[in-house]
Amino acid sequence: MKPFSKNQLERYPLYLRYFKELQEQGFQLAPSPAIASRLGISEELVRKDLQAVCKEKGRPRKGRDVASTIAALERFLGYGKPEHAILIGVGNLGGALLHFGGFADSGLCFDAAFDASYQVSGKQIAGKNVYPMSALPSYIKAKKVRLAVITVPSEAAQSVATLLVENGIVGIWNFAPVTLKVPKSVVVENVDLSSSLAVLFHHMKEQGGPNHW
Repeated sequence: MKPFSKNQLERYPLYLRYFKELQEQGFQLAPSPAIASRLGISEELVRKDLQAVCKEKGRPRKGRDVASTIAALERFLGYGKPEHAILIGVGNLGGALLHFGGFADSGLCFDAAFDASYQVSGKQIAGKNVYPMSALPSYIKAKKVRLAVITVPSEAAQSVATLLVENGIVGIWNFAPVTLKVPKSVVVENVDLSSSLAVLFHHMKEQGGPNHW
């Protein structure tokens, strides 16, 4: 099978969310037209996406079994076993991520946080201990952490990423507005808020937004 595209991978959590809503409402089957309408994509794309991860095929004119599709999506996304992570940089964004309770539904669990500021280290935020950066190497090795979330300023991001990789981190969720240089064996997912905002502004302009456009 062809590798999954980034856009395709980003759709699967949306499918899962919708199927869980249907399950809560008591529906047992989900027809492709309804799924396509809800997600704003074509029926053909829905069928292609779900066939790629579900062993059970949809029923003609009836749709897909909700319960088995949820199980298949969670298995594919790896939500069955929580992935424990650490967060580096407990500023406004980092603190907000620690407080957000929705990550657990997606299989992400923050174990601890680290920060270079003595004003923050030693405290608890959202029930998570905040440690000084000097404790980072020993913590990663002791807890066998594989995933780290970076929410530090751009000028510090590369040195933090290098430190993480040197101590065994294999996955980085990067919120710093900078491209990280890491070995090919390390997976990096960048979240660029400025780029996302630029896309939003562009589409608003295309649709005849406010006069100042």
